[in-house]
Amino acid sequence: MFKRGCGLEFLLVLCGLEFSWSCPRHCICYTAPSTVSCQAHNFLSVPEGIPPDSERIFLQNNKIHRLLRGHFSTNTVTLWIYSNNITYIEPSTFHGFTLLEELDLGDNRHLRSLAEDTFHGLNRLNALHLYRCGLSSLPNNIFQGLRNLQYLYLQDNHLKFLQDDTFMDLHNLSHLFLHGNHLWSLNQNTFRGLRALDRLLLHQNQIEWVDRLAFHDLKRLTTLYLFNNSLIQLSGQCLDTLPALEYLRLNDNPWSCDCKALSLWEWLKRFRGSTSAVGCQAPPNMVGKDLKELRKEDFPNCSPTVPNSESRAQTNNLSGTVNPSMNRGVVAGSGGQTHIVHPSRPGRSRNCTKPRNRVSKGKGDNEVHHSKEVMADKEDSSPDFTDGGKHDHTSPDGTVTRRKHKCGPRTTVRPPSGVQQANNRASLSQSSLYVYALLVALVTTNTDYILR
Repeated sequence: MFKRGCGLEFLLVLCGLEFSWSCPRHCICYTAPSTVSCQAHNFLSVPEGIPPDSERIFLQNNKIHRLLRGHFSTNTVTLWIYSNNITYIEPSTFHGFTLLEELDLGDNRHLRSLAEDTFHGLNRLNALHLYRCGLSSLPNNIFQGLRNLQYLYLQDNHLKFLQDDTFMDLHNLSHLFLHGNHLWSLNQNTFRGLRALDRLLLHQNQIEWVDRLAFHDLKRLTTLYLFNNSLIQLSGQCLDTLPALEYLRLNDNPWSCDCKALSLWEWLKRFRGSTSAVGCQAPPNMVGKDLKELRKEDFPNCSPTVPNSESRAQTNNLSGTVNPSMNRGVVAGSGGQTHIVHPSRPGRSRNCTKPRNRVSKGKGDNEVHHSKEVMADKEDSSPDFTDGGKHDHTSPDGTVTRRKHKCGPRTTVRPPSGVQQANNRASLSQSSLYVYALLVALVTTNTDYILR
């Protein structure tokens, strides 16, 4: 006869999960991997008695107020504390957590601020969740040393400004969620260092101004959301620094479709990826029109825009590198400044590549975690560009917006000088002669044998 309460323990053993007897009250603990689950029990503080060998700790949906040093073991790999009432995190709480891979502090609306060294030393951290934490600013160097971080969730905070080089150390970051904040500008070095970034979500902010070199390091970016902002204009040269871009959302901005929009219009004509509508709200004769559908004649008396090669040259100057093979494109500017003008590559179109099969991870609605399943687009991170729902890359009329572009035929590669190309016909003739001679020899031999 089992004692009351032992049925769950017996069930866990039957399921192959060895039950751990050292477990906080009201929690469930088991091994393989060593796990402590204390979710949704109205805890006011981190419960005592968490086994020191615990690798996964789940404390979400409680009322915990403070996180202090010593609350958790340095053996922790996954720590979920989202949807609590955390107002303070001691700076040394996570010091020494060299095995930690996922930290979810999201939906703690009263947190509001973090110490600069809160996350220092988390060398293996892969995902950091800070969504809906009431953050109004990010300290200098708060992400210093997080070189393995791939997913950073900062959406639905109160961020108004991002300091230069905030993300400088995040060399492997692939997903950056910044939507639902109060950002109003993007500077030249806001995203410097994010060379592996694949997805950047900036929608539902108050962005009015974007430096034309704001995205100069984002060479692998495929998805950019800028809808529901306050953009009146956006330089085409700004987007020309994104060679891998496939999905762009610019709808629901107060676009002015006058001469200021000419460079963006020209860029949209060249772009072969998927874009939303770009609705004009000025001047009066353009209201209600889509910038993408305008013609050259709709921009009378507008001076030509800056050539693409010049914008790329200025982008390359930021890295301080010069390609020796491009010497003929180097132009000396005023003050001794050198501009590198890259010659265009004829016959090569943008984004004329095969689709890449990407496997990524994430959370569905900030409650389903990417460690449980392969990442699907988050409900609030991949909205439909028409109504804020799930994004499906379709236009309002249900048609697919992504345009396909056929690559031109490849040029035949000739052998280098001095190397003779094989002649298939000559080889075939010689082979036929050898076969014929062999047959004659066999017939002659058989005839002599029969006559004998």
